[in-house]
Formats: sequence, structure tokens, C-alpha cells
Amino acid sequence: MRQRKREQRERRAYREQQGHQEYQEHQGHPEQPQHRKQQQQQREGKRPEERAQSEDPLTEALTGVLEDARARGGAFHRALFAPPWAVRVQDGAPLSLAALVRGSGWVLPGPEPEPVRMEPGDVAVLRGPLPYVLADAPDTEPDLVVQPGDCCTTPDGVDMCEQLELGVRTWGRSPDAPTLVLTGNYQLRGDLGSRLPATLPPVLVLRAAEWDADLLAVVADQVVKDAPGQQLVLDRLLDLLLISVLRAWFARPEADAPAWYRAQADPVVGTALRLLHEQPAHGWTVASLAAGAGVSRAGLARRFTGLVGEPPMTYLARRRIDMAARLLREPDATLGTVARKVGYADGFALSAAFKRLRGVSPAEHRAAAGAG
Repeated sequence: MRQRKREQRERRAYREQQGHQEYQEHQGHPEQPQHRKQQQQQREGKRPEERAQSEDPLTEALTGVLEDARARGGAFHRALFAPPWAVRVQDGAPLSLAALVRGSGWVLPGPEPEPVRMEPGDVAVLRGPLPYVLADAPDTEPDLVVQPGDCCTTPDGVDMCEQLELGVRTWGRSPDAPTLVLTGNYQLRGDLGSRLPATLPPVLVLRAAEWDADLLAVVADQVVKDAPGQQLVLDRLLDLLLISVLRAWFARPEADAPAWYRAQADPVVGTALRLLHEQPAHGWTVASLAAGAGVSRAGLARRFTGLVGEPPMTYLARRRIDMAARLLREPDATLGTVARKVGYADGFALSAAFKRLRGVSPAEHRAAAGAG
């Protein structure tokens, strides 16, 4: 009985706090009403479809996992082909995307999965680093090979880059070829990003009617532009393509969506995850998190662990360290600043937690990231 009353008091305190102030880091900072007002203004300034997307819990789930998987200078190209054609892609990328804009073709992901036919608007996501083949027919032998570093050669290693260049990020043997394919790849970094491929099959293909295929026209238009900052534009378009494809894939009734994705749709666990994601530096306890989700501590712990696969505080600790690892790659970030941003009192506390969870110190992690 005393425990129940205590939990009720904590829930009331949480609601009062939410009504009057922004959640603060556990060191105790003053209220920031202006910051809350700015957030509200930014939200109200968005178009309805933008607000809907930003509030979609499933999009939030993907965004969290993609924080480390975001495209950074990823290769994005238009390829033009005329039958017979086949190209073997062995660039070593951990995650690749291929979309058919016009014409027809096949994707051959390897010896085990069967070849899959592709029509205009279809998109394939392929889990690397194993090579795959794009071709006009399953039995066409590749006469071109895409190597690491975006180099295109013949099967015996003759460089073909100059001969195949057709313009900005465009290659092929003829600008009038009937088949147009868009390709892009991701270079995944960190624990968050590395979890993504493990949740995917070797190849997934969505038909044009199953996802927002209109995005392909935008990408095809942007790929050939060579304006300042264009690489950043293409990186974000690649992010958008991948999120759109994965949302559609995981939403299929027969799809075996990963636990981190399903958890976001749960009314209790999804709420708890959003609180942790939005305010990672707050001094969360199981009790305060349960109050925010409107359930008991035991109920939250049981439900959270069942869906996410680990207890709430374990998840929060790992997420804080994932965030710290990402922030530490910034050249001007100090250990103390990063510590406060992710919920630790000082650099010493962050260093101890970082070493415990990752096996290396923040300095060692930063040095390795710089070398990579």
C-alpha cells in the first residue's frame, strides 16, 4: 500500500513538472520556458505532413537506429544500361540500395536468395558486405565490376571509369540507354548503426505500390546536380529513401519486425522510449520513467524488458554511451561538455561508464574514430 501511494505521488509530481518546466539534467538547471516556447513555435511552423512524420513513433524508432547509420559522403549514382547488361557490385558497403527508375532488371543477391525481378519504382536494400549483381536477366554474365572507392573495372581489373563517365554521378555506355538504375550505399558507424543490418534479410525488395516511390524522381533529379553542399543533400535523400523503405517493409503483415521497432508502437514502452530519447540527460529512475508512462515501476520494468530485450536503465546507459561516442567524434567537443549533454556529472563519470560498456576509454575511441 505504501509503495502504491508513493508511485501515485511520483506520477502527480511528474505531471506537475511537465506542466511547468522543461525536464532538466540531473545536476539541476533552472527552468527554460523560452526554450520550450521556441520548440512549440518550431513545431507549429511545420507543415501537417512534417508534424505527422516527426510524431510517428515508428519513424522515431528508425531515426534512433539510423543516428549512427546516416549517410556521410556515401556513393550515390545513376547508371544507364542497354541489354544485355550486368554489373557486379563488390564495394564492401555494409548496406546498399538499388532502385529501378525505368526499364527492367534483376537483382541477384548471392548464391542462396533467388534472383528477384525489378520493375520501375521497385527498390532493393541489400545487406553487405557480400557482393551482388544487377542485370537485365539472371543468366547474363557481368562485364563490369564496381570496386571499393567507386572504381568501375572489367572482371579482369581494367579501369573503365573514364570510358563510362556520362556526366555528374552518372555512368554507362550510352546516355540514351533504356534502363536507369539509382544506387547508393551506407557506411555504418557505431553500435546503433551496426544493429540495423542484423535486423534485415540479405535482400529486401519493395514494389512501387508498396512504398513512396515518387521519391525516386526527386533523387534522380538531384543526383546530377553539382551545386555547393550537394553531397549533404544527397546524403539526406539517401537517409529519406532508406527510412521510407524500411517503414514500408516493417509494416507488412508478414514482416518479422525487430523488437526495437515493435516496442515503439507499444503505448507504454513507446512513451518511455520517447522520454528517454528526448531527454537522455535527465536523472531518470525506473520510478520517474514509470510515472511518465502512467504505469507502476514493476509494470514498466516487465513490459520494457519483454519488448526491448533489456531493462530501462540498462537501455538508457547504453544509449547515453552511444550518444557520447557520436559526440566525441566532433573535433571541438570536450569530455566535460559531452558528459553533461548525455547525463553524466563530469568527464570522470562518463569515462568510467564508457570504459565499462565499450572496453575503451573516450580518448581511445576518439583516436580510433579519427584514424578511421
